[in-house]
Amino acid sequence: MIKLEDTYKHKGQRKALVKLLREKGIQSEAVLEAINTLPRHFFFDSALASHAYEDKAFPIGEGQTISQPYTVAFQTELLNVKPGDKVLEIGTGSGYQGSILHLLGAEVHSIEYQAKLFERTKKFLGKLGIPLKFYFGDGSQGIPQQAPFDKIIVTAGAPIVPTSLLNQLKIGGILVIPVGDRKTQKMLKLTKQSATKIIKEEFNNFAFVPLLGKEGWV
Repeated sequence: MIKLEDTYKHKGQRKALVKLLREKGIQSEAVLEAINTLPRHFFFDSALASHAYEDKAFPIGEGQTISQPYTVAFQTELLNVKPGDKVLEIGTGSGYQGSILHLLGAEVHSIEYQAKLFERTKKFLGKLGIPLKFYFGDGSQGIPQQAPFDKIIVTAGAPIVPTSLLNQLKIGGILVIPVGDRKTQKMLKLTKQSATKIIKEEFNNFAFVPLLGKEGWV
């Protein structure tokens, strides 16, 4: 990882990124402020650090990526996080998305399928002082022992909406998940109105790495 230094240049780049995200339709001031606050370049290896404030996804190792800032902002806005919300994040990845949720006041429980990535990110976010609750395992199964959750966000493309995740969502809770094939997925927002009634909203297509696991891609 690079030296954890946040310069005036970096802050200017974040300001420009926020302006771009606003132009692309992100309206939540809380989400935009979190992105403006969190140094995204901290989450990049030095070779790619100069690209940290481009609106693009980049590889982080283990076949995974740090999501495009617009995608992070879009999913986070759909999730409608309130301070004190208990949020389950499926796919810890670099830790950037979970850190944004933390800045919004959420209690973040984050599960990662890739062992090396899990260990690396857990150690790194500890250095940053970002108190996510980390779990290693099959995110498609959620974290039953910590359920129920106010909100659930899935940062990998799923073939279906995992029943396990819907079951771990509180009544009134929101699940944001990209569902489709291995190449492109449609972003879904599922609101659990009762134990048997789910309201589904569909949004644009996105491209995520595959959700691996029992209720994901094997």
